[in-house]
Amino acid sequence: MSPEQLIAARTGRQTVYLPSNRLGLFLALRHWCTPGQRLLMSPISADEILFLVLAAGLIPVIAPVSVLDGNIELARALLSGVDAVLTTNLYGLPDDVRGMAGLIVVEDVAHAAETSVAGQPLGTFGVAGVFSLSKHAGAGSGGVLAVEDAATARRLTAERDLLLRPGVLRKELAGVATSMARRAALRLDMARPAMGLARLLRLTEPREGHRIALRPEELRAALDRAPDLPAMDPWVRADLHDYRDRRRHLARWYQARCLARLPADRPRRLAGVARLAELPTVAPAVLDHADQPLFRVPLLVADRDAALGTLARRGIPTGYLYDPPYDDYAAQFVVPSSDPRPARWWADHVLPVDPMYADRALPVLATLAPAPPPPATPTVPRSRRGTEAA
Repeated sequence: MSPEQLIAARTGRQTVYLPSNRLGLFLALRHWCTPGQRLLMSPISADEILFLVLAAGLIPVIAPVSVLDGNIELARALLSGVDAVLTTNLYGLPDDVRGMAGLIVVEDVAHAAETSVAGQPLGTFGVAGVFSLSKHAGAGSGGVLAVEDAATARRLTAERDLLLRPGVLRKELAGVATSMARRAALRLDMARPAMGLARLLRLTEPREGHRIALRPEELRAALDRAPDLPAMDPWVRADLHDYRDRRRHLARWYQARCLARLPADRPRRLAGVARLAELPTVAPAVLDHADQPLFRVPLLVADRDAALGTLARRGIPTGYLYDPPYDDYAAQFVVPSSDPRPARWWADHVLPVDPMYADRALPVLATLAPAPPPPATPTVPRSRRGTEAA
């Protein structure tokens, strides 16, 4: 089966294959939203997501986040002032999609390919669900857009084709080989030499801190052309320059193979989630979703940067750290959150751990001190540790 057929089987929806999750998010936002509309989004996500929202001509309205899971806290968001919502489902912990009824909801399911809410898979609640094949599946590239009906899927396929660029076979071969090598290095506990080799060969793209350089004046000029994705390429492409390149049979075969392996990985992933959920530093919302095969298990620790260094020295890779929040990073291009403090606290202290390799990381993780108390908010507790966290 192809990647899109596998996602269709999980969601029961019509699907469109994509070279990347990024392209799918832009297509969904442009298709269902009108330039000038206000879109509620989390301040904690990959930096290119903000630029995709801007590329679609939308006004990013930054939501307050919950200290329990780092996702949008709907109880403190002014929903009457927005037209649409982009979910994040951070690390696989679900956003409150059922509380978003009545709005245009685009689900970013990059971290939540295997998460369900009340037995219904994420990616099936909103007008569109956008899946990544490089996260849970570990295929290095690829995405799938899931929608409700065949006519919409055909229109989005046509819109996708207008934005695609010809692929380069050499780059595609290199991408598949790199992904295979990365998976092998993790499986054989050789991540440390692999990370050193990647730095030596300059396979990791340098950035300014954790973020893409904003370049405000150039960005304003590009936004004058919105909705226009190519104009935003310098910001959106980041570490994935081929995010709009057409994929050939080899890449799609490899992506399908990786995606089809997820059911076999599920018991190990669930076991890792259960073990990590026992740590005193685990984010409170994990306790409500310990039965879900999360992409990462977020811990909240006192000295996150020191923990990252210790894990790296032991060959345990981490990633998917999103800071600073959008309010601080690009304040002049967003409507800021009514309360940015929880997002700053979360971004400073979150340590995402791959549950597939929990056993390797636990000797370090068990020694970590919990984060200091979060800023006081009117958060309603949702778990047995919720009161302590709030």
